[in-house]
Amino acid sequence: MIVAIGSDHAGFSIKQVVIEAVRAAGHEPLDLGPYDRERVDFPDFAEKVGRAIQRFEAQRGIAICGSGVGVCIAANKMRGIYASVCHDTYSAHQGVEHDDMNVLCLGGNIIGPELAKELTAVFLNAEYLNTGNYARRVEKMKKIESTEMNQSGR
Repeated sequence: MIVAIGSDHAGFSIKQVVIEAVRAAGHEPLDLGPYDRERVDFPDFAEKVGRAIQRFEAQRGIAICGSGVGVCIAANKMRGIYASVCHDTYSAHQGVEHDDMNVLCLGGNIIGPELAKELTAVFLNAEYLNTGNYARRVEKMKKIESTEMNQSGR
C-alpha cells in the first residue's frame, strides 16, 4: 500500500519516524513535505495528503501538525477523506475497522516517536470490516457528505 504523508513545521519532528514506521510495516511512504523545519501552513499539507488519496496515488494517508486537530479539520473538508486524530492505538485501528478512516492525524507536539510508530503500525494493519452495522453507518456518513456537497454547491 502507498501511504501519503505530510506535515507542517510542528509535525515535522515526528514525520521521519512515521515514514520509517510505514516502511517497517511493509508499505511505501509518499513523502509530500515539507522537507525542512521552515514554518508552513498545515492546510496545505493536509490537502496534499487528501488529494493523493483522491487521485488514487495513495490508499491511505497520515497528516501531522502540532496537535493533529488542524490537519484533521482540513482533511475532512475533502470529499472521500475520512480523517481522525488518534493518539491511542485502539482508535487508530478501530477508526479503520468500523468507520473506514483513511487518514490518520497525529500531533507532533502531543505524542513522541515511539507512540507515533505504534499508531502508524496499527492504522496500517487495520482493515475496514465492511459488514452489518459498520457498512450501514459508513453509508450514512457518505450520504451526509453527498447531501452536504450538493447543498453547498461544491
